[in-house]
Amino acid sequence: MKDLIGKAILDYQTGNSPEDLITETSISEEDVMSVAYLFRDYKEMPAIEKKALQLAKGKVLDVGCGAGSHSLYLQNNRDFEVTAIDISANAIEACKLRGVKNAIAGNFMEHEGSYDTIILLMNGVGLSGKLKNISGFLTKLKSLLNEGGQILLDSSDIIYMFDEDDDGGKWIPSGIDYYGEVIFNVKYKNETEEPFDWLYLDYNTLQNAANANGLQCELVLEGEHYDYLAKLSI
Repeated sequence: MKDLIGKAILDYQTGNSPEDLITETSISEEDVMSVAYLFRDYKEMPAIEKKALQLAKGKVLDVGCGAGSHSLYLQNNRDFEVTAIDISANAIEACKLRGVKNAIAGNFMEHEGSYDTIILLMNGVGLSGKLKNISGFLTKLKSLLNEGGQILLDSSDIIYMFDEDDDGGKWIPSGIDYYGEVIFNVKYKNETEEPFDWLYLDYNTLQNAANANGLQCELVLEGEHYDYLAKLSI
């Protein structure tokens, strides 16, 4: 991977002529995302993210932390011990420059530790890539939880993006194992990232997967556009 999202984050943090990111998926057209959005403060966050940050407790792990906005809020405004982890070395450098005290570049699937709260926001469950990986993904998260700990994650049910067929059902293209699996493409400063798998998970499928892996699943909040916040616990 070229780490283009990380480059955009670091460019924005260091004032190195940042540009918008151009995103496209296997089921949607090109869209423009301002890098500045990744640097939003608490008052600019959607209700689901605010709720997750309100529910956080104890020692926190921020998985897929990006520019570190959630970690910074919990660290600076709620005085929590926070570990921010992201596979992007550039994003982690930006986090450190912003003042995140404990920021780690690496794959969280290889991370060791124990936490009271694990947050995966901005569709953090997407990091699992495909539905077939969700069991291993949840098992890893569970292994990082202290007794009484919680996992707070958000995602979206993207069934609305598919056309209806004649009998009112949704038309899902053949060759797709699960309709929430998409392929993401990212462009930045005339460079194109290697396409990568990304997963949007409807709540019922998440709940079934959580239960199958020894986790309780609670629907905490539904957003305005098919999105939701869920709380998982042992």
